[in-house]
Amino acid sequence: MALVGASPRAASFGQRMLEEAVKSSCAPRIYPVNPKYAELAGLRCYPSLADLPEPVDLALLAVPDGALETQLTLAAQTGAKSAVIFGSAFDAQPAGQRPSLRSRLAEIANAAGMAVCGAGCMGLVNVSYGLRAIGYTEADPLPAGPVALVTHSGSVFSALLRARRGFGFTIAVSSGQELVTTAPAYLDYALSLPETKVLALVLEAMRDTARLRQVLSAAADRDLPVVLLATGQSASGRAMVAAHSGALAAADGGWEALARAHGVHRVADLAEFTDTIELFAMGRRAAAAARPGTGIATVHDSGLERAHTADLADELGVPFAAIGEQTTARLAGLLDPGLEPANPLDVWGTGADTRELFGGSLVALADDQAVAAVALAIDLVHELDGDQSYPLALVDAMQHTDKPVAVLSNLGSAIDLEVASQLRASGIAVFEGTRSGLLALGHLVNHADRRPAWPPAHGEPRSSGAAAVPASGAPLFALLAGYGIAVPGTAQVGSAAEAVRAAEAIGYPVVLKTDEPAILHKSEARGVLLGVHD
Repeated sequence: MALVGASPRAASFGQRMLEEAVKSSCAPRIYPVNPKYAELAGLRCYPSLADLPEPVDLALLAVPDGALETQLTLAAQTGAKSAVIFGSAFDAQPAGQRPSLRSRLAEIANAAGMAVCGAGCMGLVNVSYGLRAIGYTEADPLPAGPVALVTHSGSVFSALLRARRGFGFTIAVSSGQELVTTAPAYLDYALSLPETKVLALVLEAMRDTARLRQVLSAAADRDLPVVLLATGQSASGRAMVAAHSGALAAADGGWEALARAHGVHRVADLAEFTDTIELFAMGRRAAAAARPGTGIATVHDSGLERAHTADLADELGVPFAAIGEQTTARLAGLLDPGLEPANPLDVWGTGADTRELFGGSLVALADDQAVAAVALAIDLVHELDGDQSYPLALVDAMQHTDKPVAVLSNLGSAIDLEVASQLRASGIAVFEGTRSGLLALGHLVNHADRRPAWPPAHGEPRSSGAAAVPASGAPLFALLAGYGIAVPGTAQVGSAAEAVRAAEAIGYPVVLKTDEPAILHKSEARGVLLGVHD
């Protein structure tokens, strides 16, 4: 690893980058690069990438935007296989005078066959391999587990690494602007790790959609849950995506089509995202619907909170299981007089034998064929009298069923973090909100019966006339036409004379549009002319 911009200055990015790299358990050879120093952290410091004794696998570029092009060029020339660009790669030069800095960086890396994380990213950690390529202090050791996280947001990256939610990672990537290496490439790698059991995506734009579909199709074939939070659904959100990374946010219909085609679990916010990941990461799955009426079951210690949960579940479309007569009879034998043996179930009466009552109720419900998962819906507060009946009842239930067991807590701020940590270590998910927890349970129930929809990633056009289609440009219309969809006539031209001939063949009026790949927002650059009549 080459660490360009490594520094001894306390609390600087360069110092933290070096400290984190040294913590890498894969024990890489580390070469600090900074012409100001001869030694850093006991390691020889080199004045330039050109002075290193060997080509590196990874160059971390913690330099100002104005130095990025020079340093990435040096990395390419010295045989570096990959790089992380932390800076935003902002180009102060007016647009249109030459290709943007981001385009130039991508061209340098692509010509050299380099992978690049960023620009505008927090870096990445490969927990399975033991690599820390980041510039901010994170836990040591990093939380290891079955989740592969790829996010366009550096804040989400850091928050999830520190969330203490009972799940850990095989890899976690803050991919930033994805100038070269896109989310599907990281996911493709994650699928090669046998430890990866859940894919978690927080994305603001689709890049390399063909490979993305291939990866999602592969995940579906292996029955790996994919949880997706996509931003830019609103007009203001799409504008913010463009300002943040220069990307064009995908329309919501595009995300929905992608999710439906590959059985992806779309979530609406980070609360639903983390609750859903936690539940899937615990490993237990709901069986496919055995009969009509399959759903969840919840046990409550409050009549009002039971009704509140029922209201929310109805609003969210999360089904409660229609329990059978045998289960109803078992519950009736456990409950105090006057309590109804039903699902959802309120068991609070005299408060006697709490562990046995709640544990027995959870087991009775879990034994019902229609119940896919059970949850104890309580406020998991710190018990001032030291009573541990609730957590013990949950552990009892966990030991008597192979179905998922969870805590559906209403107030995240009231959760006893020590008890929650113990339950999570036992494989019991602890949801930090009623709404987000119910939605997570809904994803779990739905996953058992999910089937990827048409068309699969390897699907063929319906028309035999639509053969292999190039990846970009006007041929997209040829692909659509191959599926029987009506499209306008198009032509790609390289001169004014060719444009006139093409327009006459298509028929006026026409639209003239630049295909300069460096211009993402073509209309803003006056690259789209409508209503050309002659």
